[in-house]
Amino acid sequence: MKNIKFWYILGALIFIAGLCASIWMIRKPEGNMVVILQDGEVLYQLDLENYKEPTVMEIAYENGKNTVLIENGRICISHADCPDQICVKRGYLDSSTLPIVCLPHHLVIQYANSTEMLDGVAE
Repeated sequence: MKNIKFWYILGALIFIAGLCASIWMIRKPEGNMVVILQDGEVLYQLDLENYKEPTVMEIAYENGKNTVLIENGRICISHADCPDQICVKRGYLDSSTLPIVCLPHHLVIQYANSTEMLDGVAE
């Protein structure tokens, strides 16, 4: 009987740990500052609150380009000429821990916290 209780308690602890990790992964960003990186180099630092009208940006790479759409304080890749289209299917950037990534074009769009923005200015 004690052996069965142990497995129930262990299962419950694993479930709670997984639930907490899931909540942490999908938490909302703290601010509206976004960084667009290509090959690890900062291309743009954007404050999404400054974009009242829909704005389209094209970011080129050696063998293609991505079209970035900013509207209503949100950002996404609306079009890409890469074969897998994972970055387009990702949709709007809505989590501070899950960036939008286009591997063929080496492009990353992510929320930036205040220390990342300060480090970028200090360099």
